[in-house]
Amino acid sequence: MKKTFILAFTLFFCFAFGLTAVGFTYFNKPTEDASVVDTLTTAQNKTVQTKLKKWGYYKGAIDGIYGPKTKEAVRYFQRKNGLAADGIVGPKTAAALGMSLGSTSSSTQSSSDLNLLARCIYAEARGEPYVGQVAVAAVVLNRVKSASFPNTIAGVIYQPWAFTSVNDGQINYTPNDSAYKAAQDALNGWDPSYGSLYYYNASTATSKWIYSRKTVVTIGKHVFAI
Repeated sequence: MKKTFILAFTLFFCFAFGLTAVGFTYFNKPTEDASVVDTLTTAQNKTVQTKLKKWGYYKGAIDGIYGPKTKEAVRYFQRKNGLAADGIVGPKTAAALGMSLGSTSSSTQSSSDLNLLARCIYAEARGEPYVGQVAVAAVVLNRVKSASFPNTIAGVIYQPWAFTSVNDGQINYTPNDSAYKAAQDALNGWDPSYGSLYYYNASTATSKWIYSRKTVVTIGKHVFAI
């Protein structure tokens, strides 16, 4: 009788421990995107919202804000596509959405790019309408993407004779809050220049070549062209 009791107790203990271990493993299983911070740029948020709305997962506004409705839509999409439903748009979820999160860079590099872009905006477009300041930053970023120009922000801005402010030293002026905000908006994807690669002030430009470029839009005193 005693042996039977000991055997039964041992089997019960093993069974209970096994369920506990399985439960612990299951409920503490890391999500597929656990290493990714639950933040995206405004432009990336809009891309997520646009795709999810088009496919019927999201019914809110395309505002670039990763709020509760967007997060729940992401979870819904993840559940339907066999992904960990954590509400985080990490590498696997982004791949399923058909979008790229872009290459990761250090916060130091990002801060350096933001600061340099803000300095360029302040030197080149202070006094211009805010949208015009963003457009100037967008031209820099459009050049980074173009095979015809250097592929970094610093490379574009410091390309010989590309920007007057570099030649006369105004690039070293301390930017104001508006310049920093415009730089961030451009980095987040806003492009009021509509893909322009050049801009110039028609009242002061002396290059005949620049006038041969196709005008895209005029904002304030600057003409934006391709």
